[in-house]
Amino acid sequence: MGTATSTMAAKLAFFPPNPPSYTVVTDESTGKMRISAEMMRHRRDEEIEVVKIMTRRGNEIVGMYIKHPTAKLTVLYSHGNATDIGQMFIIYNELSHHLNVNLMGYDYSGYGRSSGKPSEQETYADIEAAYNWLRETCGTKDERIILYGQSVGSGPSLELASRLPRLRALVLHSPFLSGLRVMYHVKHSFWFDIFKNIEKIQLVDCPVLVIHGTDDKVVDISHGKQLWELSKEKYEPLWLKGGSHCNLEMFPEYLPHLRKFIGAIEKLPVPQFRRHSVSDDHKKDKQQLDPKKSSSWIGSRHSTECVTSRDNSRKMNIGHRSGKARNSTDSFDRARNSFDRLGEMVRSVRLCNVDCVKNAVAEA
Repeated sequence: MGTATSTMAAKLAFFPPNPPSYTVVTDESTGKMRISAEMMRHRRDEEIEVVKIMTRRGNEIVGMYIKHPTAKLTVLYSHGNATDIGQMFIIYNELSHHLNVNLMGYDYSGYGRSSGKPSEQETYADIEAAYNWLRETCGTKDERIILYGQSVGSGPSLELASRLPRLRALVLHSPFLSGLRVMYHVKHSFWFDIFKNIEKIQLVDCPVLVIHGTDDKVVDISHGKQLWELSKEKYEPLWLKGGSHCNLEMFPEYLPHLRKFIGAIEKLPVPQFRRHSVSDDHKKDKQQLDPKKSSSWIGSRHSTECVTSRDNSRKMNIGHRSGKARNSTDSFDRARNSFDRLGEMVRSVRLCNVDCVKNAVAEA
């Protein structure tokens, strides 16, 4: 049961579009890479940078950085399933324009023109590589980064957010508690489960916005609500009445709520955080904050402001963190070796299918 269920969860999570919606071409005169998608005509070349980044697991992923001239913050966007950055470009473009943010989108290993095969552990290495590129190439500091995870993307976004104490904010769009919990109502986590978001949300210190549709038939809204309840720093959630799993960007409330959130985040003073040592990354649980120094709620029914006060020294390492919040690669790979009659169920349930993504992009 365990190995079959884990295989089912893995197959549920990853449906790379085939063929990819774009190719990467290099301008012979400038040496600059571009994505050959028709929709790219909507932005000038100087506003978009296409990059290839090596991950610590040896894959080369493709990223797209959209620069906004007046941006103060940068969104690192982890997209949903059955799509790639070519299909997502219109949404990326609209978010960058309307929210006045820089935006970095990337394809997971095995998606788009990124090399390798997708897996839970690969997505963690992928987002880490994109994050490192922002810091090293653009000089973007953690306190200027907002992680945005849609559906499957909530997994790598929460994994990284749980290890970045200076992160500015986190947006969870149609998120799930864990891969197994999408299919079964289980009270406890099992070693063969993937993307254990329910455990990692409790390690996130920054403000969290959750967006979910009330009619989501793929990931029930109860997942989003529980993750919001478990957040330390809650921002007023957006429960979109009638929203399904892949059409939330089409609702008129979507962009105004995000603008309000970004505006609130921009007004917050750059927080001073507690001392963070390398050894902290190897503890199962993070040290609880002193209640007298903890932040008030932002944008919720409790308050509209957040002022964080912590010690002002920081040392961060985003290397491997052991403990229950991460599956071991060996155990995860062993769990994939068998697959039984539950396979048909896998193919009938997807975390954002191809058709709904294409419709959302076409209507954007």
